[in-house]
Amino acid sequence: MADKGSTPNTPQPPEGLTRRETKEVKERRRLRAAMVYEIIRLEGEAELARSFNALWWSALAAGLSIGFSVLSQALLEAQLQHLPSAAIIADFGYCVGFLIVILAHQQLFTENTLTAVLPVMMRKDWSGIWDVLRLWGIVLSGNLVGCFVFAAFLAYSGAFDEPTQKAITEIGRHLMANSAFEMFMKGIVSGWLIAALVWMLPSSEGTEIFIITLITYIIALGDFTHIIAGSVEAIYMCLIGEVGFGQALGGFFIPTLLGNVAGGTVIFALISYAQVRQELES
Repeated sequence: MADKGSTPNTPQPPEGLTRRETKEVKERRRLRAAMVYEIIRLEGEAELARSFNALWWSALAAGLSIGFSVLSQALLEAQLQHLPSAAIIADFGYCVGFLIVILAHQQLFTENTLTAVLPVMMRKDWSGIWDVLRLWGIVLSGNLVGCFVFAAFLAYSGAFDEPTQKAITEIGRHLMANSAFEMFMKGIVSGWLIAALVWMLPSSEGTEIFIITLITYIIALGDFTHIIAGSVEAIYMCLIGEVGFGQALGGFFIPTLLGNVAGGTVIFALISYAQVRQELES
């Protein structure tokens, strides 16, 4: 017979455990998908309610911080250029900016492609899409201003030696060698991975650094395009005169933005909602 207050479908801990051990078992159970969804949805509600100034300055900080992904990758490539596996090791530098942004709780556009839309899906109030577009507009513009400032620092500060400057340029050339279609398709994968990262974080207490590093390293290793980190590279290439504004806009920015939104919102968010919809409604 089930204990008082329990339901037939509620798993019960084995007999013979102390009350403290029973509590530890319950605490260590994995979060259900519906619980993860609710955690992220509540975060999304909080983000949608934030003021312009709060979103803007946080997004600006994220744009500056993400520049360290490009710089760290270039520094490693410059130091390891004679090693046969230099590029594989240098890709770990790409993780640095994301670690700063996520652990410092700064506003990154690609995170909001998931968190901001979950509340709208839950409420089924499509007028809320304007709130999402407002959030996206503020965060994206703040991110890009931060990217521009960091790219200008890379291009004009003179703070870096010739090997590092050359490595930064090569990273930018490698990005811009993709066609617009490749930017879009790779952006889908990147958007999916960042959304998956956001989904995994509530269950990764104590291992956040490992999870962030793993996912963002895969993005770097696969040359998947990210609208914010890639903007530092594209803007840098414009500033040094190797790429025109039109090529950066049409060849990188627009297709990558669409790809990231498609991967994070159209695909991952909809699938995530579909898997928990029946459970939430019941």
